[in-house]
Amino acid sequence: MANQKKTRNQNISKIRKLRKEEVSVDSLIEGIRQSDKASLARAITLVESSNPEHLEQAEQLIVKSLALNSNSIRIGITGVPGVGKSSFIEVFGKTLTLSGKKVAVLAVDPTSALSKGSILGDKTRMEELSKDPLAFIRPSPSGESLGGVARKTRESIILCEAAGYDVILVETVGVGQSEIAVHSMVDFFLLLKLSGAGDELQGIKRGIMEMADGIAINKADGNNVERAKLAQAEFARALHLYPPKENGWVPKVFCCSAVENTGINTLWELIQDFTKTMKTNGHFERNRKLQNKNWFLQTVDEQIKVYFHSKKSFVEAQEEMLKAIEENKISPYHAARKLLDGLKEQLK
Repeated sequence: MANQKKTRNQNISKIRKLRKEEVSVDSLIEGIRQSDKASLARAITLVESSNPEHLEQAEQLIVKSLALNSNSIRIGITGVPGVGKSSFIEVFGKTLTLSGKKVAVLAVDPTSALSKGSILGDKTRMEELSKDPLAFIRPSPSGESLGGVARKTRESIILCEAAGYDVILVETVGVGQSEIAVHSMVDFFLLLKLSGAGDELQGIKRGIMEMADGIAINKADGNNVERAKLAQAEFARALHLYPPKENGWVPKVFCCSAVENTGINTLWELIQDFTKTMKTNGHFERNRKLQNKNWFLQTVDEQIKVYFHSKKSFVEAQEEMLKAIEENKISPYHAARKLLDGLKEQLK
């Protein structure tokens, strides 16, 4: 206990020192190579920064990190609020670290409308895992990003892999379009569901089922065991209604409990089987390449938006259109068309 406290105090001192000093890209990379958590945290803070002065450093960090070989597995975990994602991740993470795996958790928290910070605080909800020397937890505010996926989650994954983490867990808020966004940046996609909460029918109706590589019926403990088994059967039947996946994988449904630590090993065995199958048929590498293409296209869209919103003429024209819409002089659709037509003329 005394050693853990001493280590935490040392880490806090390192973080404070890094915050006070301007750290070079090379020193950050060296710290990341040595799996220094303070350097990794600082690097993620740098790539998340909206300060234009940090952009070039962040790009250098990512390029240097991509050059470092990694054999990691990226796992996305989603489910409705209350399904027990954080408790599940803590138990799953501890199971992996006990087997010698290094685990990074990128938990995307809902953002406070007032402070713009994370309002759930996964480090406080994953107390045991956060103390584990083989684990790294990084809560990031979702901001205005689609479906609650932090704008720089992909870059954070790259940095964690460069730091030698074997398993990267990406937890989503579990609302909106977060499932689609996370699915586009991970290797294995896990859907957590509940039984006895009216969730079975909703799960069958939603397109999320088509994206899942595994479905875990969580909280299968106590009086809920039988209901969990029934839900497992319902979801297994529902999966047969969907066409086969392009990669040839057949999603599995299983029950688990973070409280009783059951079904956790089943999940890890499933992920290992999935990884072996995907690497054998070549889909694992194809999926990683597709992720990079999507990363590029989304970054282009984002940079175009940032570019135009930084132009005074665009902002003024936009304000003019908003005023016209408010006064019912033009429809929102035609206002947008008129604004974009003006931009096209400027680009000629």
